[in-house]
Amino acid sequence: MGHLTKPHLVESAVWALIALIFFGYSFEFNQPIEIYKFGATGWPRVILILLLLVTAGNLYHLYKHGSAVQKGRVGISETEDSATDYSDPRTLAKVVAVLFTPFIFAYLLKPVGMYSAAPFFIAMIIFLFGERRWQWILGITILIYAILLGLFVVALNAPLPQGNVSPFYDYSGFVLKMNTNLQKLW
Repeated sequence: MGHLTKPHLVESAVWALIALIFFGYSFEFNQPIEIYKFGATGWPRVILILLLLVTAGNLYHLYKHGSAVQKGRVGISETEDSATDYSDPRTLAKVVAVLFTPFIFAYLLKPVGMYSAAPFFIAMIIFLFGERRWQWILGITILIYAILLGLFVVALNAPLPQGNVSPFYDYSGFVLKMNTNLQKLW
């Protein structure tokens, strides 16, 4: 069985089981939606299928390579790192900021909307993870935001929170209008 161990098989089975259970559960709320041709379960099912594909890819990688450390991989060092010192207030503040940023993002989704909040959330997470070069932060934020818009707005046509506060709602309307004009071109 290659380099597979029992924990590898259990991990893959758990992820596959999670995806299959939720895929089966998606038939409970499969309703047609007037503005979305794939129905209420279209994009959640795509995410679950992607999860199954990633699980299969991970299982194949583990079969070929096992749990061996990949040389040259970002975040992996050859030397033994010392444990993180959580008594330092700056380290603790950074951990708290990383953990609470998604909650702040979720709280702001209703008034600000996904289209306006996502770029700031992406940039903040990149900054909190240690990137300080503003060109890289800006470039990576634009790339991830474009991928999100391409996937959820253009490809899946999934309705995302638009916000209800004036400048943010107007920007969301602009994004949706541009998407409608783009869809008419096809």
